Amino acid sequence: MPRPPAASATKNNQKAAMSAPTKTKANQSEAINPVAALLEGTEARPTLSHDEQIERELSLANFISSQKGSRRVQTEAKAAVMVQAVQPPLFMVNSKGEMTGVVTDVPSLTAQSSFDVARWWFRHYLEQTNRPKNTVASYLYDLAAFAEFAGPRTIDKITSSDVSGFLAINPKKSTRKRRLTSLGALFKYLIKVEKVADHDPTDHFYAEFVPLKTPIVLSGPEQEALMEAAQAENSRTYLMVYFLLKLGFTRTELLAVQPENVDISDTANPVVYAFYDDKRWQKKERKLTASPEFAPAFQKYVADFKPGKKLFEMLPQSVNKLVERVAREANINKKVTPQSLRDTFGVEESRSGSNSTRLLQIMGLAPDPRNRMSVERYIKLAFPPNRADPVINL
Repeated sequence: MPRPPAASATKNNQKAAMSAPTKTKANQSEAINPVAALLEGTEARPTLSHDEQIERELSLANFISSQKGSRRVQTEAKAAVMVQAVQPPLFMVNSKGEMTGVVTDVPSLTAQSSFDVARWWFRHYLEQTNRPKNTVASYLYDLAAFAEFAGPRTIDKITSSDVSGFLAINPKKSTRKRRLTSLGALFKYLIKVEKVADHDPTDHFYAEFVPLKTPIVLSGPEQEALMEAAQAENSRTYLMVYFLLKLGFTRTELLAVQPENVDISDTANPVVYAFYDDKRWQKKERKLTASPEFAPAFQKYVADFKPGKKLFEMLPQSVNKLVERVAREANINKKVTPQSLRDTFGVEESRSGSNSTRLLQIMGLAPDPRNRMSVERYIKLAFPPNRADPVINL
């Protein structure tokens, strides 16, 4: 990926800007400009949390947008960006009032770049390649934690000992595994994409095995009660629960579905397609056949809610709340989530005769060992061992 040139400011100027004293009450009257006010305090707090950084960038973006390309605002905003240690805003306003990326103030990557600069470029790369927002946020959260643990360090000075110490501070296997994945992803980017590093300090570490949890699935009567409660609420709730419980869609797939992905030309055998815009995930695409009651439910939803480009316009957290609410209405005394509905779908498919290979296909899972272990749980739940069988002592 081609990178813009380094900032024209010298290292001494940048160092001086970074060490500028924080404004006091005595001189606050001098800082009347709103851009400086939005970024005030950055100098005294060079490392911000991901949430703080995003909130500040959004505030600055909203203000700059309101100025319709004021040259004064652009100049002051650019100067303010220069004093930020990590992740300067990805926006600026040109003379036409259009938002553009300000990346010329970030130094180019070299083997001697700071870890903060490396993770800024890594973030830029992830966003440019359209990685899922949750993945980007997870990586940045872990990398910020490592930066805080390791302190100021250039990427060529980070060693396996740093990685070992960072992983050791958390007792949870799942957290250590996620942190190792985040660090490994950064160094693979530095080595393979940017070619500014020649070693990966995570190479000799292996992710710990995290046992798969037993899925929480719904019994037959609970499934019926859930569908009845969903139908009683409205046509949208019913259709969303149907996608999760009867078609095994993930929450992400549910929110990505478009009206044209549904084919009800044969109302007795409706067909639903799971498509992915990102080429990396197109191997997960699949065609699923719905039951006859799906067609009238889909038609009613379209008539009632008139969806646009996406079939369901809703935030991911709202899907969780919808499922929890319907489960309460159905008097189900279990923790019911979109994932537990998908797990229930897997168990029901196992009861219908699907083996592990078939389950991987209809659930859009890669045929790797861990996914195979995951779907084998459904088969075990579908056909539990007969506890009445005699115990044979060998």
